Amino acid sequence: CTGNGICKCRVCECFPNFTGSACDCSLDTTPCMASNGQICNGRGTCECGTCNCTDPKFQGPTCEMCQTCLGVCAEHKDCVQCRAFDKGEKKETCAQECMHFNMTRVESRDKLPQPGQPDPLSHCKEKDVDDCWFYFTYSVNSNGEANVHVVE
Repeated sequence: CTGNGICKCRVCECFPNFTGSACDCSLDTTPCMASNGQICNGRGTCECGTCNCTDPKFQGPTCEMCQTCLGVCAEHKDCVQCRAFDKGEKKETCAQECMHFNMTRVESRDKLPQPGQPDPLSHCKEKDVDDCWFYFTYSVNSNGEANVHVVE
């Protein structure tokens, strides 16, 4: 019974939180929990402690990886550009469309937040409308607030 139950008359009687003929299926959903607090990122089902992704675009242990989706950097590039530098495609609609994150300006790239903090962090390098590179980080804290740090 794979150590998760007791064999009685050649039939496994599973301990709580285990099921299956050999008690080899865990009912614990903790390994399926995505960083947003949803089981399998809301894009799959948790079976025996493993995500079975039902949305074909998403994969990985918690259905959070998407190779064909716009990345965090590309998704927020236009809003960071208009908030930080007052230019880009969303310059005219910036106040309406781009107030969903807190923004902090930093002097240089080494002043950007570094990996190792508790919130998931994306480091971004994007081109602006003048074909210049600009750098920013994007993170979401435990309260669901988005924070952007951008190099001046």
